[in-house]
Amino acid sequence: MSHYLPGFRKSCGLFGRKKMKNVIKASTAAKPKGKIPMKARLMTDATDSFFARSRERARRLDRGEKLTAEITVVFEDPSDLMRVLSAERVRVPHTVGTRPIAVSKLASDLKRDRQAVRRDVSLLESLGLLKTREEPNPGHGRRRIVEPLAEKYQLVATI
Repeated sequence: MSHYLPGFRKSCGLFGRKKMKNVIKASTAAKPKGKIPMKARLMTDATDSFFARSRERARRLDRGEKLTAEITVVFEDPSDLMRVLSAERVRVPHTVGTRPIAVSKLASDLKRDRQAVRRDVSLLESLGLLKTREEPNPGHGRRRIVEPLAEKYQLVATI
């Protein structure tokens, strides 16, 4: 199954004052509820390869094979991938690891401003790499909790 990320261009706008040219597609294969997929892959690739992988997954499903749970985000242009995944943003999923963590604690661990980390988490969530939820923080209102969607993140770029 694949889909366009709704509102991605609108929510992300400009990266380095250069508008992103290509629409980003994300696919999730047999994503089980309540379990963390084994890996998330961010990669650059042509549209033809994206559709070839999708046809192959469909053929495997038609044969009754089970698909491994994975998240794939494909960028057509490597420069878009590098703009979206800055060095600081790459540290976010690594720091989250496999446990839920509050944005304020994540910012403290990364030694970064809480608002900047929150923006990065929102971007990574729009790509389908992280998820967030709000929970009550007794005596302080509410807090946002960041949860991983994969145990392993793989970055593949072909120039």
